[in-house]
Amino acid sequence: MKAIRVSEYGGPSVLKLVEVPAPQPGPNQVLVRNHAVGVNPVDTYLRANVDNRGPKLPYTPGSDAAGVVEAVGSGVTDLKAADRVYVGGTLTGAYAELCLCERSQVHPLPLNVAPAQGAALNIPYATAYHALFNRAHAEAGETVFVHGASGGVGIAAVQLARARGLTVIGTAGTERGRRLVLTEGAHHALDHTAPDYLDGLTRLTGGRGPDIVLEMLANANLQKDLGIVAGRGRIVVIGNRGAVEINARLAMNKDAAILGMALFHATPAQLAGIHAALVEGLRTGTLRPVVGRELPLADAPRAHEAVMEPGHYGKIVLVP
Repeated sequence: MKAIRVSEYGGPSVLKLVEVPAPQPGPNQVLVRNHAVGVNPVDTYLRANVDNRGPKLPYTPGSDAAGVVEAVGSGVTDLKAADRVYVGGTLTGAYAELCLCERSQVHPLPLNVAPAQGAALNIPYATAYHALFNRAHAEAGETVFVHGASGGVGIAAVQLARARGLTVIGTAGTERGRRLVLTEGAHHALDHTAPDYLDGLTRLTGGRGPDIVLEMLANANLQKDLGIVAGRGRIVVIGNRGAVEINARLAMNKDAAILGMALFHATPAQLAGIHAALVEGLRTGTLRPVVGRELPLADAPRAHEAVMEPGHYGKIVLVP
């Protein structure tokens, strides 16, 4: 089968399309034929070995995909060949024509959801859900500020929060991005490239500030978030690309919490609950993954460049 392999850490050029043997499912495993593969910023960090967290070389990147069941191993009785599924994590990597998964990593893909949308689910939607409800404990009636709402996680957060009854305010750096944020359910969309955009946030919240801030770029925004979050508010750090200096007295004065979040810390029980909620949201149409761009599997290097570009919107998907 064709797969992307990384044999050395480095820039996007280390992503190589090669032929590798197709994996075979063992007990309680599922082999999935990928129709679409999701590209996430974390894939670029692992490829570059940021923080020495890169996988053992060589490896096939990726954790998100959607397609159909190719084969199942012994002990798997609730799935069969040709069932439509999306995957949340794999044993062999998602950037390939086939990927091998544990049974717990495979979830049903409703008929009303395209494979490219299914490939946009796992990391973006599970991250947004975990941030909102397991870390920030968001409640209906609260206000959430999504700082960078036009990307994959941001769109997921907007849809999830709106469905749960929160007031949603998002930001995006382009007019196209702000239209998308509003279309996907935000009550208001602000231009985070404007020098006074946080004044608009203060006006929209009656001077109180948002109860929850979901932060996609903490190194640029965390100090500002502390200035605008409501008393007893929660700031969830979802993304960060460098060091930041903050005045911790702002957190003290507001009794505010700064919460780190990484999806790999979610417990098995939390993951099961997350995906149960996501499947139901897909089935009812409450959740509608937005695919911004589809590229051939061989264009994985370009996909890794695009997913880190400012202003990109929606999900970038590879098609094997």
